[in-house]
Amino acid sequence: MATSSSKPAARKPATTRKSTTRRTASARKPSASTTTSTQPKTAVEQVQVYAERAVLVPVGASLLVRDNLVSTAKGLATRYRTRSSFERELKRYERRGVTARNRFERQVRKARTRFERELRQRRSRVERTVKQNRRRFEREVRSVRRDFEKQGGVVSARAQKLVSEAQDRISSAV
Repeated sequence: MATSSSKPAARKPATTRKSTTRRTASARKPSASTTTSTQPKTAVEQVQVYAERAVLVPVGASLLVRDNLVSTAKGLATRYRTRSSFERELKRYERRGVTARNRFERQVRKARTRFERELRQRRSRVERTVKQNRRRFEREVRSVRRDFEKQGGVVSARAQKLVSEAQDRISSAV
């Protein structure tokens, strides 16, 4: 009889997971190895588990906080129990502060040095570029001046030639 009830379930296409699970769960007999005592069996037991959780989680968290607070207080009490241990802790904190201050000052000096070096490099690069541009400009001006003087000489020679030709024409016409 058990085989006939499982065959129709195997032949039918599974419509939803819930319906298949319900059928197979009802067809199987619960064994000791598949059920656990922590899983609730009924809806009432599930509600009971959730209610217990709602109460136990905050209680457990507050106990952890209390334990941490107690251990911190005990640690501070043992650390600062005597005057000498208190002074020793103060010196330790002071050394740590000095170390932090020195590290910070070193970083500031490094940053300042880096900034100054970059500034010098930029300044020298600008000065070099200005020098190169000035030299190039002066070279171009000299070249243009030479060309202009040559052209001026040619123009004056041409003007003198025109004047002398004009004088020759005037003297030959008179």
